[in-house]
Amino acid sequence: MRHYKKYIKKYGFLFSIAIVFLMIEAICDLLLPTILASIIDNGVANNDLQYVLDMGGMMLLVTGIGALGAIIRNIISSNLSQRLGAELRSDLYRKIHSLRLEEMNQFEASSLVTRLTNDVNQVQMFVNGLMRIMVKAPLVCLGSIFMAVRLNASISWVLLIVIPIVALIIILNMRISLPFFMRVQKATDQLNGVVREFLSGIRVIRAFNRGPFEQSRFDEKNEQLFGTSTKAMRIMSIFSPGISLTVNFGIVLVLLAGGWNINDGQMQVGEVVAYVNYMTQILISLMMITMIFNMFVRARVSAGRISEVLGTNHVSGMKAQDASIRQEGVMFDHVSFSYHGTEDYVVKDVSLHVRPGETVGIIGSTGAGKSSLVNLLLRLYEPSRGSIYINGENIHSMDLKQLRDQIAYVPQKSTLFTGTIKENILWGKADAGMEDIQHASRIAQADAFISRLPDGYDTQLGQGGVNLSGGQKQRVSITRALLKNAPILILDDSTSALDAVTEQRLKEALREDRKKKIVFLIAQRITSIMDADLIIVMENGKIAGAGKHEELAKDNPVYKEIILSQLGTEMETSG
Repeated sequence: MRHYKKYIKKYGFLFSIAIVFLMIEAICDLLLPTILASIIDNGVANNDLQYVLDMGGMMLLVTGIGALGAIIRNIISSNLSQRLGAELRSDLYRKIHSLRLEEMNQFEASSLVTRLTNDVNQVQMFVNGLMRIMVKAPLVCLGSIFMAVRLNASISWVLLIVIPIVALIIILNMRISLPFFMRVQKATDQLNGVVREFLSGIRVIRAFNRGPFEQSRFDEKNEQLFGTSTKAMRIMSIFSPGISLTVNFGIVLVLLAGGWNINDGQMQVGEVVAYVNYMTQILISLMMITMIFNMFVRARVSAGRISEVLGTNHVSGMKAQDASIRQEGVMFDHVSFSYHGTEDYVVKDVSLHVRPGETVGIIGSTGAGKSSLVNLLLRLYEPSRGSIYINGENIHSMDLKQLRDQIAYVPQKSTLFTGTIKENILWGKADAGMEDIQHASRIAQADAFISRLPDGYDTQLGQGGVNLSGGQKQRVSITRALLKNAPILILDDSTSALDAVTEQRLKEALREDRKKKIVFLIAQRITSIMDADLIIVMENGKIAGAGKHEELAKDNPVYKEIILSQLGTEMETSG
């Protein structure tokens, strides 16, 4: 509940105004049966037409006031709930955006999408209903009981039978329904996860003819959602008829008891009619209350799931004792990291100093910790031990925007977004001119193929850049990073789809352009990093060797093994 206090404070006043108009509406509804009873008993019974007209006018006035209150309340409640939903969705999105990768790993991506959409909608509907029926229904219910007893207490024993039975049904409804709706939300998450995997992996699925298998997966999860939702709704459907049956039974008792009382002279016809009206209002109110609890059960589950995300605490690694050191460039000081806070480190006691103007090649087998190392520099994860410094400042104490402004990053998987090629490149620097874009594109060896496209830099890209080849996507991603012109450039195996000639041209262009930049070049191919100023060989999360190509080829067994596996014995000998 603490995550919703800000919304309560912000929208509490408007909510209170809506409740005031709702109370006006409820009071008007409660007055109508009493006025009707008076018309029947005092006007119709006495053939007093003027009294009937006067009280009929009073009924119209009360109805008009109630309708006006309902209109104003509807306007306020709709506006408030929509604004609340939009703000809650925005806050939730910002929270997700601020989470580090190890924090986001606590949730499935499909679950986060469901929380942003369906769960927020459930809370929004609950708040809207709160100002429409959730306050009105209890008011009308209690008010009808009071007005009925005040009108004639001789048959109030009917209420003493009906109300406890209905209260028991509502309590059972809440206790039984909550677990089922929690299962419905989980089943929705699982179905969204299957759809998301299908859409993101459509090419692989079709290439391996896995369409029927994916269809069966979807059908299985869809059936699970159908089955769970059906069970939940089946249970809910039992309670509403039960309440209706109980209250209608009460109305029958009122008519029977009222008929006896009229014969005995203890009640008038108008009172019986009013009493039946109040019983009908109680029935409608109780049905509304049942619907309220159904909405409340769903909203409670959704609100809890939203709170799980909003309440996620930032995971922090171990801080270094000193906040800064007197070193230019990037320095890793005895850095270790594990993904789950265990002793199973994927980066182990790495110490490394890279000076401005140096290109560092990082090579090693899959799972050696290469990408994890640079992810720590970006603070996508926090070190479990040790510290990282940029120009002497501990990155743990740096503002994230300040830190990431100093780093241009090209990930292993090229990620492009719906829009034009130019719009994707401008992610690097939003206010860059066309001359700067083309300059960065020429260095990345992208200008030639972009210029050959019918619309050039204004070519529209589909989601993920589906209308470009792997090599073209990599070059656009590199262009985006180069346009940023940051002092640190990270190329995380981002030339793997380029042919040898294009990759060589790219490296030569980078060498001329980099000046005092630090370049981290992560690669699987040894030819990609052979001419780096410093080559780091990683094995099982540790630095297994560091130096130039010639030194490592001569003395480092891990590096020699990589050469043998990729280039054969000649290169080893020549090295």
